[in-house]
Amino acid sequence: MRIISNLLVLCFIGIIAQSQSLIAGTFNVRYDNKGDTGNLWVDRAPICANLIRFHQFDIVGTQEGLRNQIDDLQSMLPEYAHYGLGRDDGKAAGEHSSIFYLKEKFIAKDSGDFWLSETPDKPGFGWDARNNRICSWVKLTTRTGNKTFYAFSVHFDHRGVIARKESAKLILQKIKTIAGKTPVVLVGDFNGGHQSEWYNTLNNSDDLKDVYGKAPSPYTNNGSFNSFQSRNPSKEIIDHIFTTSHFKVKRYGILTDTYHGKFPSDHYPVLAELILW
Repeated sequence: MRIISNLLVLCFIGIIAQSQSLIAGTFNVRYDNKGDTGNLWVDRAPICANLIRFHQFDIVGTQEGLRNQIDDLQSMLPEYAHYGLGRDDGKAAGEHSSIFYLKEKFIAKDSGDFWLSETPDKPGFGWDARNNRICSWVKLTTRTGNKTFYAFSVHFDHRGVIARKESAKLILQKIKTIAGKTPVVLVGDFNGGHQSEWYNTLNNSDDLKDVYGKAPSPYTNNGSFNSFQSRNPSKEIIDHIFTTSHFKVKRYGILTDTYHGKFPSDHYPVLAELILW
């Protein structure tokens, strides 16, 4: 019996050793709007960078960042690399849904983008959307343990209801085509809470689940959108982190960091500590 017990302990230790812990996040950084008096990007940029570093994100999907904002974050976070193209031309124009990842932890094996539209392989509006919408992805392999997974970052349209419904269906199709059975983390601003049809299309699918529902004691004192207002009463979470079943969730929280009474963005970042088996 002692031999069997020892073997079981060794097997368990081996499984733990092969698992990989990572901190994933989603962060709508608010586009560089010159009309955001009192909340200009030039002031918020170092705050956003410090927040990402302090909370030790291994990977974080950002939304709304214009090219200059992505460049600013990259220059302030040299320990990270990033991927993501502009939604308006597939190069640098327009907002990005970039993914930042720690260079010391991951090697990028592949990357790509697709648009949330009926013609996903090229820039363009989809359905009743008001803007071009892009989803960027990167295939990452851990430097230790040789674990591979895909990270997707997306921003759903804020006006088009049909676009949001169809975007959820397209996301599922694309993830299946691109990642196959490889583990996936999908993060983004979905412009819809837990009751929205597009959220439930993703969360009730066979492939993805919101980590919020799998986390012990989620830290959700606020909703994820603050509109730069300290007394925003909304408790709705519209920024989400979904994963395939390959991940266990250790903790989940909405980060309500402020500086001198101001906010790094009009969205709060969302963090999840995950274990990839």
